[in-house]
Amino acid sequence: MRKFLIDTDTASDDAVALIMAYQWSDIDVVAVTVVNGNVSVEQGTKNALYTLEVCNASTPVYIGCGQPILRQHAYADWFHGSDGMGNMHYPEPTLKPQSEHAVDKIIDTIRQYPNEITLVTLGPLTNIAVALLRAPDIAPLVKRCVIMGGAANTVGNVTPAAEYNIWVDPEAAKIVFHSGMNMEMVGWELSRHDAALSVTEIEKINQFSNKRASLAIDSNRTAIEASINIQGASGLTLADPVAMVVALDPKIVTHQGKYFVDVETQSKLTRGATIVDELGVLKKTPNMNVIWSINVSRWKEHLYNCLQ
Repeated sequence: MRKFLIDTDTASDDAVALIMAYQWSDIDVVAVTVVNGNVSVEQGTKNALYTLEVCNASTPVYIGCGQPILRQHAYADWFHGSDGMGNMHYPEPTLKPQSEHAVDKIIDTIRQYPNEITLVTLGPLTNIAVALLRAPDIAPLVKRCVIMGGAANTVGNVTPAAEYNIWVDPEAAKIVFHSGMNMEMVGWELSRHDAALSVTEIEKINQFSNKRASLAIDSNRTAIEASINIQGASGLTLADPVAMVVALDPKIVTHQGKYFVDVETQSKLTRGATIVDELGVLKKTPNMNVIWSINVSRWKEHLYNCLQ
């Protein structure tokens, strides 16, 4: 069994990513840690616990950092709804979070399982950055760190230059990107274009008629509208599940490469931009495996299999 530690700001697409991890046969999710991002850390924790209940899972959930390292928080209710779950306002989960802080759990878990943990980050990188600042020794102990974040030399989704997770806490992202971990950047653009779910594909999932499928589509009601009306997408973009599928099935990647990647923290115009030195003009040592493309039909096939 492969050991996953999932750090999430649980909103609607995070919920789908969590479902995929729990439906994958050889994955043991050893902990779920929650960070402030799409919604408050308290709401994100509630959403994570509710999703785990739908999955009949009992993985311990830990509450993490409630705000970015230096910035004011900026929620994504315009995309995910006021509750992060498409304004479905699901009932209070019966599961409860653990008392230990998420940062402590991240450090302890990586030390407990050296070179075994795949760290999947689905939200701003605040929890991970704080853990690395407190315990830099954990960086080389992480087997893989799959980051849903950034935009590889392309358009952003919260500003023209930046993807939301990186933009929210760019200082945290910069710390993580320069930590020396074995990292993979799965930019939001991989969920666009053909990777977005069409109306027909959404209806196909609806017809599965089970709790997982219902949660996946219902919680993304506002995300579907925002994807089409604000982002000009052909359907529902699911950035977190795309990152999760890269973590689950590395063979889905069709083009990737190692590059030096940095994060802009000073400019108001390009705050949070992920600068990929694609041509090596900076002559700096590569620090990130950038995922440029995936097998889109295989991504959707995996999604259907996990929701059936």
